[in-house]
Amino acid sequence: CQGFDGVEGSFEITMTLYRDTQGGGAQFDPQGRFGLFELDSDGITWNYLRTIDNINVQDVSNVTNVGSNPCLIIPPNIGVQKGLYKFVVKLPLTNTEYMIAYQRCCRNQSITNIVSPGDTGSVTSINISGAAISTCNDSPVFNEFPPIVICANQDVNFQHSATDPDGDVLVYSFCSPLASGGTDGSGTNGGDLNSCTGVKPSPAICMPPYDPVQFLQPTYQVFNPMGGSPQVSINANTGLISGIPLITGQFVVGICVEEFRGGLSIGKVRRDFQFNVTNCDDGVFANIEADDIIDGKKYVVNSCGDNIVNLVNTSGLPQFIEEYYWEFDIDGDLQTFNTRDITLTLPDYGTYTGVMQINNNVPASGCRDTAEVTVNLYPPILAEYTFDYDTCVAGPVEFTNLSSSGAGAIIENNWSFGDFNTSMAAAPSHTYLTPGLFGTQLEVVDGNNCRDTISYPLSYFPIPGLLIVEPNSFVGCLPANIFFNNLSTPIDSSYDLSWDFGDGGSSGEISPFHNYEDFGTYSVSLQVTSPIGCTTSTSFNEWITVEPSPTAAFDCTPEKLSNFNSTLEIADQSEDAIDWFYTFGDGGISYDQDPFYTYQDTGVYTIMQVVRHESGCTDTLFKVVDVSPVVTLHMPNAFTPNNDGLNDDFRGKGYLPGIRNYTLSIWSRWGEKIFENNDPDQGWNGEYNNAGKQVMGGVYVFTVQYTGPRGNEFELKGNVTLIR
Repeated sequence: CQGFDGVEGSFEITMTLYRDTQGGGAQFDPQGRFGLFELDSDGITWNYLRTIDNINVQDVSNVTNVGSNPCLIIPPNIGVQKGLYKFVVKLPLTNTEYMIAYQRCCRNQSITNIVSPGDTGSVTSINISGAAISTCNDSPVFNEFPPIVICANQDVNFQHSATDPDGDVLVYSFCSPLASGGTDGSGTNGGDLNSCTGVKPSPAICMPPYDPVQFLQPTYQVFNPMGGSPQVSINANTGLISGIPLITGQFVVGICVEEFRGGLSIGKVRRDFQFNVTNCDDGVFANIEADDIIDGKKYVVNSCGDNIVNLVNTSGLPQFIEEYYWEFDIDGDLQTFNTRDITLTLPDYGTYTGVMQINNNVPASGCRDTAEVTVNLYPPILAEYTFDYDTCVAGPVEFTNLSSSGAGAIIENNWSFGDFNTSMAAAPSHTYLTPGLFGTQLEVVDGNNCRDTISYPLSYFPIPGLLIVEPNSFVGCLPANIFFNNLSTPIDSSYDLSWDFGDGGSSGEISPFHNYEDFGTYSVSLQVTSPIGCTTSTSFNEWITVEPSPTAAFDCTPEKLSNFNSTLEIADQSEDAIDWFYTFGDGGISYDQDPFYTYQDTGVYTIMQVVRHESGCTDTLFKVVDVSPVVTLHMPNAFTPNNDGLNDDFRGKGYLPGIRNYTLSIWSRWGEKIFENNDPDQGWNGEYNNAGKQVMGGVYVFTVQYTGPRGNEFELKGNVTLIR
């Protein structure tokens, strides 16, 4: 307040606005427009007084406040900018109160806790009562700008208090942010930007009371704008905001501070703010490579047998670190270091403790951290083993464990055999199912959790103890194409195999196919040689029996069938057959050697012949026959349309089922079309278009076009004589 003369008070209004620089929203208005309103005596209605415009924005700057954690790294997608609007307004003494309001759209589309944030504007306002005018009251001023980053899963713990120059009592609360305006007049949107749904609502037509924003209930509400556990809340007396938010996002929060004097409210300041909740990263943190971490800051490093211990510093971020300080008690000798990594030489087995501090002695740095370090020097552990097996005969491999530990017994053995099989036995026995060069490995662990690992290659190429082949017998018909499935193990492509199929054929494949082309009984032999020269073989005597088969063959006459001649004669040409069976493709069958068969309809049919040898073997042959649909259409050369019932019209004669797209056209000798129709059963009666007007006797030209049953196109042309 700048003064009160008994009639009106003069107030300097300072309105601080904030904008999200990363949300793609509008810049600050170069000149702000504010509405001045007075509450009616009914205590409900607000009356528009005037517009305060052309107020220049000033002191635009970026906000970098990160609250109580100066080491916090602000995520790149978060940025806040503030701008000030200042002006002086004179307010006559009133029995009610005034409101000064700034309306603007829109909020970030990415806001988490309200409905349609991208279409929702905001109202920044202050209320000044008649009592505030008469006492020349100054409104409270917030002491701190809220941190632009709130860390998820950490206590907010922000003191959002204000200072009142007049010493009035202040009461804090979460209150509803106010909404005004919309997207009209922005970008490609139509409409008036100064309307109450526009981006810059006019105070003259868009008056209070303003609607509250619509929270996404029930998760978020006016008094619970951020959720959390415990729920984020504000202390009414101190303004402390506390609670632990659990969900990342952007949250609109309304904070009101109301001032009381003598028990009466004399003014209210409303702050509408966007809290950015994110997963936080500290710019400075103490960390070292360790075998175990306790409570996040106690690092345990174990060395087994080696008294020279390298401590590797993984603290970050290096650009924020100015100093390292290490301190270790080595049997009463305090050793200190100031390098990033250090090397300790320990005199004997035991436990040694120390600390590693970052920026601890840098006065200007608010970013410090400390790690407690414990180094355990344990006796050594040694992994060792051997293995033994018969190199030529497939069988188990015996592993002997020779490992030892200075701490006592080995408590854990972890074997890997190189074939995806493992064991935890002290001295296991393992059978390999396939040959190969396997990388075996043993890891041992003692009571101090010291461990050692050793690996050895194992060359395993024995011959199978038994050669097993499927089928174990075969009786079949000629020709016999047989798959010999070699089930012997271990065998792979590195082995030499020699098959003899007993008919002069051979193969070097593991599991070959072989085709027998003559009937008879055959013995099969197999020899297997491993990559290291071990050999085994076996013979399967009279293993394969191939029976003789007939040869199917037949002729069909006639070669061409049609709807006029659909009877087929079959002449058997098979060899060595004693039985015959035919199917004709339309459901008909025959057991005769040389059958006759009549088809009842046209079409393409497959004939199957199956013949049987006296051995029981069969052979099959297929042939295709075509029973063609034949159309016969003949056009007469004259007709007498005298209604005597004989030859009264001109039409085609013949066998016509199945024709399509039929067209008959009649033309005079001078090229005039006399008649045309598409019905093969309707002829020309000698009249123009068969419509009653007779044409003169004489010679006329005709054309007939049609499509046959199988889609073939046909055309007939000729002359016809009309005789009267």
